[in-house]
Amino acid sequence: MGPLLHIQLWKRQFARALSVLIIGLLLTSLTSCERPQPLPLTVGVNPWVGYDPLVLAREKHMLDPGLVKVVELSSSAETLRFLRNGLLDAAALTLDEVLRLAEDGIELRVIAVLDTSNGADLVMAGPDITDLTQLKGATIAIESSTVGALVLKGMLDAAHLQPEDVTALNIEGTQHLTALKSLRVKAAVTYEPMAGVLRAAGYRSIFDSRQMPGEIVDVLVVREDAARERPNQVDELLSGWARGSKAMQLDPTASANLLATGVDLSPSDYMATLDGLTFYTPDESLSLLSGTPPGIESIADRVAETLQELGQLKNTPNWEQLLDPRPAQRAKLRKNPP
Repeated sequence: MGPLLHIQLWKRQFARALSVLIIGLLLTSLTSCERPQPLPLTVGVNPWVGYDPLVLAREKHMLDPGLVKVVELSSSAETLRFLRNGLLDAAALTLDEVLRLAEDGIELRVIAVLDTSNGADLVMAGPDITDLTQLKGATIAIESSTVGALVLKGMLDAAHLQPEDVTALNIEGTQHLTALKSLRVKAAVTYEPMAGVLRAAGYRSIFDSRQMPGEIVDVLVVREDAARERPNQVDELLSGWARGSKAMQLDPTASANLLATGVDLSPSDYMATLDGLTFYTPDESLSLLSGTPPGIESIADRVAETLQELGQLKNTPNWEQLLDPRPAQRAKLRKNPP
């Protein structure tokens, strides 16, 4: 690792530590006897390329720090825990995570559809597997995650197989190559950039998220009280995402060089992951959140049905309550005033 990467890594680690300190200071101010000063809207992100436009917006000073603070957390589990405990006002999450939080009574509003996996999540196997039906009776490596379960179900549906036709073995992604080489498993549900390691070892993709379009999506959520009481800060958050996303797409190489160390990737691996994502434009996001029914509802219903089949969701989501296109509508009016 060269001096520049060391500096970038140090900066990202410092920013992450500072984020935790900020949360502590927020808690202190909330419990103070004095009347608290207006606080920035805190938005949580875990290390994932699909959320990095918010980090880029912060690093490039595209967000007003007095209105919005981007807090980098160590994992999606930590983001979910902070949301549950009221330590975050907003977060970037996968849609399935939002549905499970909503069912648990956490009042959230989806204000933007950020991106969708377009090949970044996949199933890989050796060259002897030429047809998905050959996996009947096979053991398949999979990490313990809802997204992995969604990809596995998508592959089984495409192969006209039932869940009982395969054995899903919970193995950390870093151990998939060892499991494949030892013939302990015949295939692995993986994702970029770890898929690149398997590809270099001679394994190939037999199914990917392009065959289940729109089903693995990242969204931006805010707590209901923040959406209601702090619209100017919510608007700044949405604008910051749009600025960061545009900057990333205009110069992905520079973005990869700046951000890769923060998600523990090399710039080349970062670019490979970025290539497997499709970011929605503000107009596309607004279209998905609007209409009767909203454009995202048919896609999200399939995700909800899958979660119900997996035993991770009991009730049908209330889309009218969960989706909030108003911040995006306000942004469009500012851009194109009547």
